[in-house]
Amino acid sequence: MLGTLKTDFRIIFERDPAARSWLEVLFCYPGLQALLFHRFAHHLWSMGLPFIPRLISHGARFFTGIEIHPGAAIGQGVFIDHGMGVVIGETAIVGDYSLIYQGVTLGGTGKETGKRHPTLGDNVVVGAGAKVLGNIEIGNNVRIGAGSVVLRAVPSDCTVVGVPGRIVYRSGERVGPLEHGRLPDSEAQVIRALVDRIEALEQQVNRLKTGSPVTSESEAPTTDHRSGRDVATVGSATDRCHLSDRVIEEFLGGAGI
Repeated sequence: MLGTLKTDFRIIFERDPAARSWLEVLFCYPGLQALLFHRFAHHLWSMGLPFIPRLISHGARFFTGIEIHPGAAIGQGVFIDHGMGVVIGETAIVGDYSLIYQGVTLGGTGKETGKRHPTLGDNVVVGAGAKVLGNIEIGNNVRIGAGSVVLRAVPSDCTVVGVPGRIVYRSGERVGPLEHGRLPDSEAQVIRALVDRIEALEQQVNRLKTGSPVTSESEAPTTDHRSGRDVATVGSATDRCHLSDRVIEEFLGGAGI
């Protein structure tokens, strides 16, 4: 346990640029304090004590604003940043070196018994206000965007955004654990694809109405929405349709629709 506590302490300096001294981290970081309380309470819980672990958990919630059930299994090097409003349920499992921001809930979806809370793999980042609910598995190196609601399992090396959470694959690109500003906006991508499709159909309808010859696919103009001018596109209209189809299918498939 001592080695785990040292790892919990060191990871704060690696992931929080505001951490300046060990004294500041020890006394002014509620995430670390909540983990200290929890690891002691979890040890007593594992021994079968019925009341004292819950009392320790309740006291930690009062002092830190972070509620961790003593039955939850928390790996080493976990960093709860700020932490106010974080709730981690009884059967939740959090992997090593995960990063959890304020307002996160790792909760259940009903009154079922047994394993009813999520399992997070290693190096998972859960953004502020995100909710991960039910007995689902979140793979390693997953990024969950702020405010997302995740109700289905997520494979490793994926990014999840939206309500309900939709999976966005980021193949070939590594994203740092603190780079939340680079999370993709899947809804905006799909809306852009649909708007492009509507504009292409409107152009075809207008040509048919006026009786003008249809422009070849390779020379079909498209609109630059930032300047409002028609510009030449690279590739055929068919390729663009296939690209937008793939974006829409990934959006719907990521939510299990």
